[in-house]
Amino acid sequence: MTKVVVGLSGGVDSSVAAYLLKQQGYDVIGLFMINWHDTTGTLDGDCPWGDDLIFAELVARKLDIPFHTVDFSEEYRKRVVDYMFAEYRSGRTPNPDVLCNREVKFDLFIDKADELGADLIATGHHCQRNTLLVNGTEVHQLLAGADPGKDQSYFLCQLNQKQLSRVLFPIGHMQKSELRQIAEKEGLATAKRKDSQGICFVGKVDLPVFLQQKLSAKEGNIIEVAKDTALNYPMKAEYGAEYTEEELQDICAIFRFRPEDGEYAGKHRGAHFLTIGQRKGLNVGGKKEPLFVLGTDIENNLVYVGQGHDHPGLNRFGLFIPEEDIHWVRGDLKMQPDEMREYRVRIRYRQPLQDACVYRKPSGIYITFREPQRGITSGQFAAWYDGPELVGSGVIY
Repeated sequence: MTKVVVGLSGGVDSSVAAYLLKQQGYDVIGLFMINWHDTTGTLDGDCPWGDDLIFAELVARKLDIPFHTVDFSEEYRKRVVDYMFAEYRSGRTPNPDVLCNREVKFDLFIDKADELGADLIATGHHCQRNTLLVNGTEVHQLLAGADPGKDQSYFLCQLNQKQLSRVLFPIGHMQKSELRQIAEKEGLATAKRKDSQGICFVGKVDLPVFLQQKLSAKEGNIIEVAKDTALNYPMKAEYGAEYTEEELQDICAIFRFRPEDGEYAGKHRGAHFLTIGQRKGLNVGGKKEPLFVLGTDIENNLVYVGQGHDHPGLNRFGLFIPEEDIHWVRGDLKMQPDEMREYRVRIRYRQPLQDACVYRKPSGIYITFREPQRGITSGQFAAWYDGPELVGSGVIY
């Protein structure tokens, strides 16, 4: 009998995943990961993992499967949280959930599953895996989940073929409503439990308070930049056009603001606590339209803001991913130098896929969009899709 170790998180998705695998005849083991102990910055009433553990144990007992816990907190701090602090310190906005999946759920977790004698692992992610034969070699596709409102393939955009070869996604073909119905019918304790929010394994946090564990608050000026200010905004992209690398650099350039480009609008608690596109937390009132962060200057502790969703400083036609930050889920689909392909791209979780042209150049990948994108942010991940398949991803420069 094939032995599968399921990551039981204390939520309904992983609970139903374990139930389905047992129904399919697998030898199922439940494994709960403890990855964070510190409650600094955690919002009142939100326990990072204590309640999750109780629910996971209840599900394992109901399903009559062995249950284990493992503490990865030291490695999680090193691989995910320390990276997160370093990125914010440098003025970038990381995605800890993507890193958590790559470094913990599909790396350390697999090692622990091997210790338990597992043949495979399984998770409750809303995504799917398919296996093809390409030139006689097995190749694993990472596909979007069937429920478009819950698809989590973006969070798995950094997985590799070795990791995909070991994993099952038992619920990826199902709708969330179906999972709730199964959980309720089978009497699983998680049937009506709300989905988790916040940072992976840490919970819902007051981000500035959380970051102040290592990043000091430092008051600085907020500069408001008017929409009609004559700034050197990157050029507009013509969709599908051929471009030299120099032209792509102009299209995908990061906005660079200066104090003289705007007027004083207020004070902030630290430029590294804010991110491009952010609206909440500025505490500047009396404006005709809502204010959004356009950019931050970490060195001089300045934050630049602008009014309205349509501010030209908030919207860009392109982004750049350096060569060393490009990841291909399928190596057989790697682009060749100076090749251009059309893909659909997202730059944040739950963003609808956007029509885009992906250009492979010696320095990396340039992506231009049919429509301008709001709040393209350094440190986040861009993921590109061919139909439902997530083909590759990279860290936005």
